[in-house]
Amino acid sequence: MKQRLEVKLLSNVVGAEVTGVDLLEPVSDETIADIRKIWLEHGVIFFRNQPLTADAFQAFAQRFGDIVEYPFVKGLPDHPLIVPVLKMPHERHNFGGVWHTDTTYLEVPPAATMLIARELPPVGGDTMFASGYAAYEALSDGLKKTLSQLIAVNSSAKAAVTHSREDRMANDPAAMAKKELNSEHPVLRTHPETGRLSLYVNPGHTLKFAGWSEEESQGLLDYLFEHQVRPEFTCRFVWQTDSIALWDNRCVLHNPINDYHGHKRLLHRITLAGQKPF
Repeated sequence: MKQRLEVKLLSNVVGAEVTGVDLLEPVSDETIADIRKIWLEHGVIFFRNQPLTADAFQAFAQRFGDIVEYPFVKGLPDHPLIVPVLKMPHERHNFGGVWHTDTTYLEVPPAATMLIARELPPVGGDTMFASGYAAYEALSDGLKKTLSQLIAVNSSAKAAVTHSREDRMANDPAAMAKKELNSEHPVLRTHPETGRLSLYVNPGHTLKFAGWSEEESQGLLDYLFEHQVRPEFTCRFVWQTDSIALWDNRCVLHNPINDYHGHKRLLHRITLAGQKPF
């Protein structure tokens, strides 16, 4: 049975809460298609009060694509495709605690990421999201033309993000944890489903432009990194236990705010397979 969905915008350019669906009950293909349409329109969508088991969470994620492994941290012992996103009370760094798009250092980066909140601090631990579409559309025509000719070099070893993985890799390293992964992708990416262009660089992984030195690239990259997370391009999601987020890595950046030292925060993450950027 198709369910009647309601959408509440979190901002004018990115993010929406979806209500009117109980994920503990069977969800029809028609409802999944409607959810996907909302997701593609808003870049990241959120669901509240969905206490899914690991099995149910994985089954729901699979309705949106094939699940792939994260290269640096082991998954759960009984669900290896579900990765714990964990910060313990004694830790100072949080996992992925910098503006980034997931694993752009892969030749084929993921299309999407899904998180469910398991344990949260009493306050703090929100996640911010930014629209690559809005960032691109706000650029001048001259800069759009320049960027259309450029390729970004991305690395898993960039210092800005490696610190945010250290605690998890020390405790639960994956087989590829010691490898450095590198890729090259267009600075302006065409979304394979919507056809829209987005700005596809990020401070977590982008090192330089292909054919340029890091020093030559730095000034323009710094401008783009600041530009793409301007407040008017963002939304902020306040987590609650059993909340779910699904974001589109092909056009959205995110930044988990590290403002809850002394408290535990645990979410479970699933990554969905993508396509080579073009």
